[in-house]
Amino acid sequence: MSPAPELISPKSPRVSAARRLAKRNFRGKERLFLAEGPQAVREAAGHGQTLVEAFATVDAAERYADIVGEARAAGARVHLADEDVIADISTTVTPQGLVGVCRFLDVPFEEILAAKPRLVAVLANVRDPGNAGTVLRCADAAGAEAVILTDASVDLYNPKSVRASVGSHFHLPVAVGVPVEQAVQGLKDAGVRILAADGAGEDDLDAELDKGTMGTPTAWVFGNEAWGLPEETRALADAVVRVPIHGRAESLNLATAAAVCLYASARAQRAAGGCRSVTSS
Repeated sequence: MSPAPELISPKSPRVSAARRLAKRNFRGKERLFLAEGPQAVREAAGHGQTLVEAFATVDAAERYADIVGEARAAGARVHLADEDVIADISTTVTPQGLVGVCRFLDVPFEEILAAKPRLVAVLANVRDPGNAGTVLRCADAAGAEAVILTDASVDLYNPKSVRASVGSHFHLPVAVGVPVEQAVQGLKDAGVRILAADGAGEDDLDAELDKGTMGTPTAWVFGNEAWGLPEETRALADAVVRVPIHGRAESLNLATAAAVCLYASARAQRAAGGCRSVTSS
């Protein structure tokens, strides 16, 4: 009979260090964040040297043996822990038994500009971490090349944001802490058209599509959940666009509006440049 696996002590400095990453000031100091659940840990393991270490219950290590193997192959140290330790580290109500510690992923704004992106999401004063993570996921799904969080927006590495992105944190470059004026001017100088999404916009998304103007490189600016975009930010845009409400709904929430806008641009760009096949011939 094989001996029981040795579990990491709840008093271990590694456990204490991981637990502190639930707080923004410690994340910023260490430039590390938590990725919870098998999907996030798998994505982190496949993203270069991002995954530093992982904590797993014995059951989770067996259930997700392939992910644990990928984590170790990526150079991460895997600690076996009991459920109380995982619950102590995790920020979710029902942990899935697997938590990763990852290095920060954000890139300089200049790196995004140098890549000449065709579709970008700019989050200006977005404060809700769940919304930020969901917009990041929408941008990833729509094929955007980058996301920019302005200096007044929520922390990219807030655990709620990381969970809401469902792994998209690891898929596309994100710049953080960029003043909105700098973000807009830099993108304009790179030949990117700036569209501000606003429910009170003068231009209608359907009309923009009909005009055939959305096939060019585009950055969508999305504002605060409660009060939208201030006038000074709207004034920076090439156009202020509203998503038309054809039914009786009062409005769309931020993430839904972002998905509609980003997919509209993605469709227009594919029509302008030829549809990109998702399958190999």
